Amino acid sequence: MRVLCHIIILLFLALSGCDVKDNDVRVMSFDQNWLFYRGDIEGGESVILDDSQWRRVCLPHDWSIENIPGTDSPFASDAITEVSGGFTIGGTGWYRKHFFIDKNAQNKCVFIAFDGIYMDSDVWVNGHYVGGHVYGYTAFELDITNYVHIGEENIIAVRVKNEGVNSRWYTGSGIYRHTLLKITDPLHFENWGTFVTTPIITKKKAEIHVKSVLKNSQKRSGEDIVWAVQIIDEDGCIVAQKEQVIALNGSESIEVENVLELMSPQLWSIESPYLYKVINRVKQDNKIIDEEQKSIGIRTIKFSADKGFQLNGKSIKLKGGCIHHDNGLLGAKAFKRAEERKIELLKSAGFNALRLAHNPPSTELLDACDRLGMLVIDEAFDMWYYGHSKDDYSKYFSKFWKDDLSKMILRDRNHPSIIMWSIGNEIKNKENPEIVALSNEMSSFVKKLDTTRPVTAGVNSITNQTDDYLAPLDICGYNYGLERYELDHNRHPERIIYASESYASQIYDYWKGVEKHPYVIGDFIWTAFDYIGEASIGWCGYPLNKRIFPWNHAYCGDLDLSGQRRPQSYLRETLWNEAPVSYIVVSPPIPSFPLNPDKADWSIWDFPDVVTYWNFPGNEGAEIKVHVYSNCNQVELFLNNKSLGKQDNTLGQKNVLTWKVPYQEGTLKAIGINNGQKVNVVTLKSAGKVENINLIADRNIIRADGNDLSYITLELVDKNGVRNQLAEELVEFSLEGDAVIEGVGNANPMSIESFVADRRKTWRGSNLIVIRAGNTPGKVILRAKVKGLPESNITITQIASSF
Repeated sequence: MRVLCHIIILLFLALSGCDVKDNDVRVMSFDQNWLFYRGDIEGGESVILDDSQWRRVCLPHDWSIENIPGTDSPFASDAITEVSGGFTIGGTGWYRKHFFIDKNAQNKCVFIAFDGIYMDSDVWVNGHYVGGHVYGYTAFELDITNYVHIGEENIIAVRVKNEGVNSRWYTGSGIYRHTLLKITDPLHFENWGTFVTTPIITKKKAEIHVKSVLKNSQKRSGEDIVWAVQIIDEDGCIVAQKEQVIALNGSESIEVENVLELMSPQLWSIESPYLYKVINRVKQDNKIIDEEQKSIGIRTIKFSADKGFQLNGKSIKLKGGCIHHDNGLLGAKAFKRAEERKIELLKSAGFNALRLAHNPPSTELLDACDRLGMLVIDEAFDMWYYGHSKDDYSKYFSKFWKDDLSKMILRDRNHPSIIMWSIGNEIKNKENPEIVALSNEMSSFVKKLDTTRPVTAGVNSITNQTDDYLAPLDICGYNYGLERYELDHNRHPERIIYASESYASQIYDYWKGVEKHPYVIGDFIWTAFDYIGEASIGWCGYPLNKRIFPWNHAYCGDLDLSGQRRPQSYLRETLWNEAPVSYIVVSPPIPSFPLNPDKADWSIWDFPDVVTYWNFPGNEGAEIKVHVYSNCNQVELFLNNKSLGKQDNTLGQKNVLTWKVPYQEGTLKAIGINNGQKVNVVTLKSAGKVENINLIADRNIIRADGNDLSYITLELVDKNGVRNQLAEELVEFSLEGDAVIEGVGNANPMSIESFVADRRKTWRGSNLIVIRAGNTPGKVILRAKVKGLPESNITITQIASSF
């Protein structure tokens, strides 16, 4: 079928007699071969500046994850970001790039597109200032047509200023997302001007509305313009198409609309995220003069207090998590593969929805959610007029909020994964009339851009006095508001609620609140994936002082900074999974980390200190608490095949069953029992002496495109392959082939080692290494050495790829 569909497409193109593209490349990656200078420099925009000694980098790039100059660490105890930024350093940096535009681009329009720069940026081309952008999370595009030299070398310069205390979490610094160079005909599709909706969906057909903005930047009128739309399915077949003639005056933009019918549509869902492709073309004089492609998913969403959230007519509870934008040991760098891997890991851990806290994400992350079937709450801001930090976006909010909110919605509105627009998180002074008025204004503003999704916000400290602030919201996000569910439902029975943030320490209670009430549509844990910044809230609480250094990341995620599941994730699985689930964890006899004396007041973000190993030398015979997380009716625990008794999983246990076990090495085994029948068995084995290094790649084949990644997990294991989580050894890495080690790290929240070195100590017997592809196909070999152990290596194959 796939071959037949491609033949049909080729025949269609041949018979049409007009589908010959005048411009071979409309959009190209602009990530390679930049130059970087850390610090400010006078005349950084000048074409005569000598940049020959600047460091060569490829985007995405984040200088805050790199070593602070003169040190071998990205962390400093006196960093101005302190706890919030994880003791990292911002500052000012400059980027420059020398680039050539072919003579074929004569009389074309040229644009540079940035998906995100943190934060305050200014851009020059050939010494001419072409624009700037303040907010670090929204994408923007600049028209550089009048500043580039066709057929000659050009220089683009970008200054980035990430100064002061401007966030409550790690932001990263620099051009940390992908960039694009766009070359179009003067008559072209306007950036983010296409919006595809499906107002009518039945089993027999879907009605697809395609609205596009066509721009004619030339002075003469566009005559005999044909706008053509095709819908392509996943097999490459044309399943709907339509054309219309457009009259377009010179220097004019117009919105045009086509309505197409697609028969027997495949619906996009969490389980089957089917995507169609919309191909938009403008034709003139038997040539394609502009073309764009959009992926879409056909699905219905509906919200009500009695049926909750419905996707394609089926009620679904949102098994949600909040995530910040960073990628752990890569910092803020938003590689396509890093974003995709994040969604893969979260979905495999049971999540079906994410709240993007508290800012618009990268395009690549939303693309991954579309492809993999993850629902999304896209969020705009963490502050409005009143900030959380002295130098944050609140300084610019009044001037730029409409522009940034529209940038988020216009860029993201074609993603089927997005089910809500969030206008803010934990906004201060919610009871004030000016904030209430702004809540109304922002909600109305969103609906002028998109009426297909509801408006929401994450709201903390909810009382009866916040009703006016909540009133404009279609869906109300409650941050840590479990006790308000029934009270507010009785006051406002039409109100639809979800836990926009909840505590890991109260997993059971929050989820039961979702199960019990149809008007509570889901729960979004703080947080699904660990992150740099808000240092130690998952252990020491929320101290606002410097004593917490060297803590540098939050340590509160279901997944740790390396992407491995933490115990709280397995407890959550016992609630989310209908199949029998059991998992063994242990309370260590000595706390995993030192305790903060200020902890008592803020301990609610903590999850109990439990580990996933059974190695406690020196504690032989001492009683150690062993816990089994289980959704089974009954569990029996064994140590070295000796039964330690059965326990019933009563409501009071909340899926956590505990035994006091005299410690001895060996094997713990838990048997889950339902109705007297064994339904599952899990074990936890003591690890022996480390004898080998295991290297496991998430992908052994990657694209030689300069941006693809392979994540390699290192484990120190005994002769039986059991990871020894007490092993903390220095590992030295070397790489052979056209690739680089983009990052090394582990999930130790108190380690201040470098992320950009060729060595790293293991933590709990493990490390993570990220290999970034080069541009040459072939073999890449990573070698790992630990003193006293056999060397280990793994081969990654790079295959040819085009953008």
